[in-house]
Amino acid sequence: MAQGARRTVGQAAVVIVLAVAVAGFLAVAAVRHGFFDLHVYRGALVWWVHDGGEIYDYLKPGTQYGFTYPPFAALVMLPMAYLSWHAAIVVSVAAGVVTSAVLIWWLLDPVSRRVGWTRWFAFAVAMCLVAAFEPMRETINFGQVNTLLLFLVAVDLLRLLPRGSRWAGVGIGLATAIKLTPGIFIVYLLVTRRWRAAVTASGAATAATVLAAALFPDASREFWTSALWNTGRVGELAFVSNQSLRGVVARLDPQSPSTLAWLVLVAGTLVLWAWRSRAAASVGDEATGLALTGAVMCLVSPVTWVHHLVWLLPGLLLLVDRGMAAPPGGRRRRVLLACAAIGYAFLISRIVWAWEKDFTGLDGFLFSNTYVWISLALLAFLPVGRPVVPGSPVDSVAVESAAVPQLDQVDRRSATGQGDLVDRPFTVR
Repeated sequence: MAQGARRTVGQAAVVIVLAVAVAGFLAVAAVRHGFFDLHVYRGALVWWVHDGGEIYDYLKPGTQYGFTYPPFAALVMLPMAYLSWHAAIVVSVAAGVVTSAVLIWWLLDPVSRRVGWTRWFAFAVAMCLVAAFEPMRETINFGQVNTLLLFLVAVDLLRLLPRGSRWAGVGIGLATAIKLTPGIFIVYLLVTRRWRAAVTASGAATAATVLAAALFPDASREFWTSALWNTGRVGELAFVSNQSLRGVVARLDPQSPSTLAWLVLVAGTLVLWAWRSRAAASVGDEATGLALTGAVMCLVSPVTWVHHLVWLLPGLLLLVDRGMAAPPGGRRRRVLLACAAIGYAFLISRIVWAWEKDFTGLDGFLFSNTYVWISLALLAFLPVGRPVVPGSPVDSVAVESAAVPQLDQVDRRSATGQGDLVDRPFTVR
């Protein structure tokens, strides 16, 4: 057998073994949520379309949960009212898998080509690992829309904006019209002075919202005047699944969490995010802009359930990217790849749930908020990359020049031999 054929067979065997191992892990570790959120969406739509009820009056029987998204989301999901329950599950799972696969390909394929990995093999391994990622498996098991929103934003930041397309911003606008929290990416465009894309995103969000209002005036009126402000429909802030800064503050004092403390933390976090986002934009690093803004969205949102943390996936993949771009055997590569591995290990572990019933004490504070600390670490220390001219010998990742803290420090001698830190791109060995 030729060497290439043996390599392919070996890689296929690795993928099969890994897929079986992940399937076994999911059989033991994954919680079966029975597509709970999909039940809520479809139940509300059936109640609205077929039973003559108001969509925002619907509550899933025996729960306090109802449809909480804007009317444009109801328009996007409307076909679900005409599907059987099992067909709705198939559509939900397929949409989650396809959007995740495309996003992973966009982020991982440049690394594969640069490092010399077999592209299908790297993609297959990544898909297996992502299947074990708790936010991803929670998104699929709940029947959530997180990967669709992430995909829409990534279309803009990874595919359209770097090429200067006049359509850049439409994906962000549509994501914002479906669920309000991606609206922070419009703020990202403003902070990084992409005025045309910001206007396009705002226009797309407004147009989608106005369309929904024209089609469903009663539902739109109820959402914007009542349902949007009914926080009791989303759940308990101190619940351990709420991995946001608001959740951290609420778990310190569940009976009367300090709004002032939360606002101070949010303000400081936003300042850090704006600084780092400007640094990323200044060198054209839209992937890091996506990762930083996804992390800050999870941090400052009042409610960030574990399944919302799929927005951390780009940051973990970029840690691998930056690590593989560093010199082989160097400290930078070891640190970045170790950080990616540690972050991933925590985010498949369900560690926060060990403190679900009792999150008091120092251990409760540290471990019930584990995913918050990971979000903060990515926001503060994810290295910023610098694109290079195609065909040049330098790698696509460089230490950022804006003195933003990195996950490590590498001694790089200047040509004068004086031991200065030089802002020099890494090369592939």
